[in-house]
Amino acid sequence: MKHEDPIEKIQHREDFEGSQRRGGRHSRHRDDRGHAGREHGRAQTFRRGRALAFLDQLYVKRDSLKRQVNDPDFEAIRQVVSGELKAVDQIIQEYIQAFDLHESHSTEN
Repeated sequence: MKHEDPIEKIQHREDFEGSQRRGGRHSRHRDDRGHAGREHGRAQTFRRGRALAFLDQLYVKRDSLKRQVNDPDFEAIRQVVSGELKAVDQIIQEYIQAFDLHESHSTEN
């Protein structure tokens, strides 16, 4: 009876380096589209979360500008603040459309 040599099972350095260039050990988990299955879903969820967090930041800026437009202390620059408010509103709408983020947020503030 022949015993297997455990050294034979070890991947040679040249083979290992070649496989790293082709996608490494994780390449066997990829599907036809090149995505890594469950990891792709998590990454997509993470990116969506980041997009929603940025959208929340835009809403905070919008709310701040709305307060400034109505604040008598900003009377001298009301037109500038109003222009910035319109620009942020437009950015929010374009961002929602570009990233397909149809989240419910009160736009009646």
